[in-house]
Formats: sequence, structure tokens, C-alpha cells
Amino acid sequence: MSSTVSSRRSFLQLAGTGLALSGIGLGPATAAPTARAATAAAGPVLLNFNESPYGPAPAAQAAARGIVAESGRYLFALAGELRDVFAGQEGIGADRVRLYPGSSEPLNRAAVVWTSATAGLVVADPTFESLGELAAARGATVVKVPLRADGAHDVRAMVEAAKRINAGLLYLCNPNNPTGSITPADDIAWLLANKPAQTRLLVDEAYLQFSAQRSVIAQVMQRDDLIVLRTFSKLYGMAGLRLGVAAAHPDRLRELASLGDNPLPVTALAAGLASLREPGLVAQRREQNARVRQATVEWLGKRGFRCVPSEANCFMVDVQRDGAAFTAAMAERGVVIGRSWPIWPQVVRVTVGTEAEMAAFRTAFAAITGVPA
Repeated sequence: MSSTVSSRRSFLQLAGTGLALSGIGLGPATAAPTARAATAAAGPVLLNFNESPYGPAPAAQAAARGIVAESGRYLFALAGELRDVFAGQEGIGADRVRLYPGSSEPLNRAAVVWTSATAGLVVADPTFESLGELAAARGATVVKVPLRADGAHDVRAMVEAAKRINAGLLYLCNPNNPTGSITPADDIAWLLANKPAQTRLLVDEAYLQFSAQRSVIAQVMQRDDLIVLRTFSKLYGMAGLRLGVAAAHPDRLRELASLGDNPLPVTALAAGLASLREPGLVAQRREQNARVRQATVEWLGKRGFRCVPSEANCFMVDVQRDGAAFTAAMAERGVVIGRSWPIWPQVVRVTVGTEAEMAAFRTAFAAITGVPA
């Protein structure tokens, strides 16, 4: 099966690395321009970058608009308020939380801080790629461990690989991107108990709010080798506003911050704080996403197309033909979906859109494959 990378935009440039990363993680340019030309009036249906089709919650939009007049100041107190509210909701100390413009920045900082020519990286295959790409560019050995048949990370094989290459970092995305599949909490607990002592574990929970799975974030209060990332780009619909969180022991947060720091956009801070304070928002969007996703997955299954079990706002479907050609054909019909990965060349990732957008997906899919619409 082949994967399609999610579109959390990569870190622009890390001090001292000399590497411009703005393109990492986006994958090759797809046929979006063709799709736009084909649907010039309405524009294409965009199901390729795991963005939320609903955007920020109304309260978040109002908060962002309302603070624009004050954006001539950095408003550090607002960042502190957001940090404290997030920490309180997660039951962790505020000293374990640091805010970033999205979660791609701390992800890529982790590659600089904890991987090198003598400290390798272990990742799943397929998974979000930018961390591995940056680590490899810096001379680190990167081992890709295939996912299990159920889509979970093969934690035992990952631990063996970490021992073999003297890994400085082990990356686990849960739910995984691009598959949306879950690695059970018991497997993560086993990994933490059995990984090499010098290996940091970075758990990327960008999609966790779409799932009923437990977070591991509370463990940053007891461990100094665990880093947990969250983002407001997915369920909260703030991909373009750029806001994320790294949670870890203060020593690990200081290591991430050693590469420099900048104030965050006050519009993002205001929208993020309003999102956290919006009662019922997570549950409502989780249910909405699951309902639309499952309806599409069931439609595909009834027509003989297998999907990897997903608990995120994306899924992967085996299209039973070359994934790149299929993606291009969908774009020609005005529906832009994700790509495939080398390990799964016939499997493509699809972002979950609105009911209307998924109806357009089904229409285009049926036209290409010849199955009943």
C-alpha cells in the first residue's frame, strides 16, 4: 500500500542547519492546477491536505477578528493564558507546555536536536515524512518499520531497530498520518518500557481528537524522555492560522527552544483560546467527522475497495491500480485527493470533507472505476 503525506507545512528554516524546509512533507506537486482548470467556476474539491472543511469554530473566528486592533503588540500574556488553559485541561503543569506556530516546527526541531550522524531515527512506514526527511538530510540513519496489518505501529520491531542504530529519536504518530490508524495505548506503554534509555519518544497526536483513544500526554509529568505534540490545525480547523503545542519535561522543552524563539500571531492565540473554551466542540466535530468518514468507507467497501481502519479525518483506500495515475484522474474530475507512498503504490489517502464533498468524491471515484455510484 502507498501513502499520501499530510500537509502540515514544514518548518521554514532552522537556525544553523542551512536547510530550507518549506517544501518538506508536501510531496510532489499533484494535478491541482488541472483540477482548477477543469472546475474554474466552483473550484476543485480539496481532499488532499487533511485540512478541516469547516474552518475555525464561530467563537474562534470572532476572537481572531476581535483582536486584530490589538495586534500591534506581542501580547505575551495571551500566550501565557492559552498555555495555562491547555495545561489545565490536560492535567499537566504549565512548565510542561510550549506553544509553536503549528506542530511541524517542534517536529522538525526534534530532528535537529535529537538526531545526527551518530543518533538515528526510527519511524513507521508509511507515516508523516518530514521528520525522516530532515533527519536523513542531516546524516542520520533512518529506519522505516512497516505498519502491522491492522495499521498499528509495530512497536516491537521499532524497539529492535532503535537498539540496532543507537536511535536518538523514535517517532510515533497516533492516529497515524496518512492511514488514520490507531496504535493501542498498551503498545505505547510497552514501547516506553522497553525502548533504549537514550532514545526519546516523540508521540504526534495531531489527529487524536478525532479518536476516542487515550492520550499519553499526562506521562510528561513523570518522564523526561517523552515529547507529545498537538495541533489546532486539524479538528479545530486552524491550519492557516498556525498554532501547535509541544508537551514535555522542561529540560526537553529547553532543548527544543535552543534553536530560537519568536512570538506567535495574536490572531492564532485568540482563536486557539476560544476553541479550547468552546463547550462540546471536540465531541461535535468528532461525531461529524466519524459519520461522514464511515459512510464513505462503507460505500467503498460495498464496491470491493478496502480501506485501512481509520479514526482520523483521513483514510487510505486501495484503488487496485497505480495510485499516482488514479490521483491524477480524480483531479481531472475536480476532486483533488492525496498521493500514494512507495511502500503501498496502489493505496491513496483521502481527506474527509463535508457530506457534499464526499458525494463529489464518490461520483468521481465511480466514474473512474466503473462501479455503481
